[in-house]
Amino acid sequence: MKEKNVENMLYSSAGVAAMFVLMLAFYVVTSAAKQRVDMTAEKAYTLSPGTRHILSKLDAPVTLRYYCSQEAMPPSLKPFTQEIEDLLEEYQQAGKGKIILQKMDPKPDSDAEDSARLDGIQGQAVQMGGDRIYLGLAVSRMDEKVAIPTWLDQSRERLLEYDISRAITRVVNPTPPTIGIMSALPVFGEQPNPMAMRMGQQSAPQPWVFVSELKKDFTVTEVPMTAIKIDPEIKVLLVFHPRDITEETQFAIDQYLMHGGKVIAFVDPHAYFDQKHDQMAQVLGESSGQSSMPVLFKAWGLDLDNGKVVADLNSCLRNPQSGGPVPTVLVLNKTGINGDDVVTSELDNLEFAFCGAFTGKPADGLKETWLAHSSTNSEMVEGVTASMGGDQIVKDFKPTSVNYDLAVRLTGKFKTAFPGGRPKPANENTNEAKPADEPVLKESPANSAVILVADIDMLADQVCVRVQDILGYRMVQMLNGNLNFLQSCVEQMAGDSDLITLRSRGSLNRPFTRLQALEANAGKQWQDKLKELETKREAAQNSISQLQATKQGNAQQQMILSPQQQAELENYKKAEAETGKELRQVQKNLKKDTDSLEAWIKAINIGAMPALVALTGVVLSVVKRKRTAAK
Repeated sequence: MKEKNVENMLYSSAGVAAMFVLMLAFYVVTSAAKQRVDMTAEKAYTLSPGTRHILSKLDAPVTLRYYCSQEAMPPSLKPFTQEIEDLLEEYQQAGKGKIILQKMDPKPDSDAEDSARLDGIQGQAVQMGGDRIYLGLAVSRMDEKVAIPTWLDQSRERLLEYDISRAITRVVNPTPPTIGIMSALPVFGEQPNPMAMRMGQQSAPQPWVFVSELKKDFTVTEVPMTAIKIDPEIKVLLVFHPRDITEETQFAIDQYLMHGGKVIAFVDPHAYFDQKHDQMAQVLGESSGQSSMPVLFKAWGLDLDNGKVVADLNSCLRNPQSGGPVPTVLVLNKTGINGDDVVTSELDNLEFAFCGAFTGKPADGLKETWLAHSSTNSEMVEGVTASMGGDQIVKDFKPTSVNYDLAVRLTGKFKTAFPGGRPKPANENTNEAKPADEPVLKESPANSAVILVADIDMLADQVCVRVQDILGYRMVQMLNGNLNFLQSCVEQMAGDSDLITLRSRGSLNRPFTRLQALEANAGKQWQDKLKELETKREAAQNSISQLQATKQGNAQQQMILSPQQQAELENYKKAEAETGKELRQVQKNLKKDTDSLEAWIKAINIGAMPALVALTGVVLSVVKRKRTAAK
């Protein structure tokens, strides 16, 4: 028996030793080939098809020089630096010899630090008087070089792949396409006023962030609102808030489109950030800050009601103080964004403020594709009402069961909106040079495209970004996917679709859709109860007024409520108390349902994996016991 126990022990020890040798050999063999497994639903940590397509088109090696101060890097940034390194190694593998990766640690007074400075990498001082740390990338190909100066702002973490792939495309195609921007707003900033600066006033407004972002990828030129001809060198024309646009300028856009140009137009029936333009309209109770291109829209078969905006109780912003809905500020998730379109397939968070809607049927020969729309629990409301707050809108809300189109794309062969030729100038005495007589095209010879968006406020800095000044650098953090949407539209229209899916990873949001549905249902119950109370209140007031009108006597006697009036008033007070009790019950039910849902989510997140492991262990134990019993 003793010899048998010794034999079993020897066999067990040999088995453990053999397993250790096999595991060590497996580690040595597989350590050379790294492979990441991405378990995220949106594959946020896997190279996208766009990046792989960019790498497959490389005809010469591209060098990636990664600068990272390993020893001096703060511990909080260590995981981020490892993520960057892993991603770069994945680029190297996917490049199949066309991506050369160089990892450099720029220690103080080293050759690596000199190289970083020559590449334009900007170091950051951790503490006053201390050495600088580096975290950046330089991409080079032949004589072309692009530097990504700093990644210390982790708010761009989800744009990491886009930044790298964009740098690669820029060194491969160093000449960016030209984008024209036509706007009635000072989106390019304003020239500083020396007299105002002497008087202590702040410097002139900076360019809007969307203009600065476009300049990183394209040659951006300003097109005046009075243009009577669009430069054919412009590949994409961005028309932003064309307030008071003339027919002459619309004709110029029309012929630019006929000759193969691409147009992206942001218009607005109620531009919140242009309200001061027409203060008299506000005094008269009218909407101000309106923009449209009526002649072109009519020719394309679409319409934009310049007096109304979309209100949506399912996809609206919640007031951070009261928690109540703001129906005219829409926050769209996947349900309101076209997931089947290349421009919007990876977007899941767009914010529209006081936006309009496109209606109508596209003209013959044109195909319409929606990019963003409201939910069916929406309606069109007057722009003036929208400015006064959401309470009145919620109170009178009547859903139309229509998905209102907020952003659309038209493709096909466009017919001119000016079959009679160039319109007469609004000002016959204008001193502007008239363009040379050119043939007016009646139809575009090839397919073209136009993207239309019924909101300009979505690109205002206050809506789409948070700008901070950190250590002298202007840091821009995206609050939603609005900038991604614009950039994707421009890139697609400019002919480069490879970067679209990459950019969209900059804003990924996972809303609790069931929770939103619960809130919407509770909001509808609340709204119905308020309407019921309002109806009872109006009925009580009418009844009291009618009884008052039938009373006789002097003014003092008429001020005293009769028994009938007092009874009517008491009935109303009882109804108000009962309705208030029901409203509180609606709140309690909502809290109960949301607490239950949150409890289930926590239970699943915390207990699901341990429960799965325990269940697996029990199953294996039962199977092993049955096999042992069979022997």
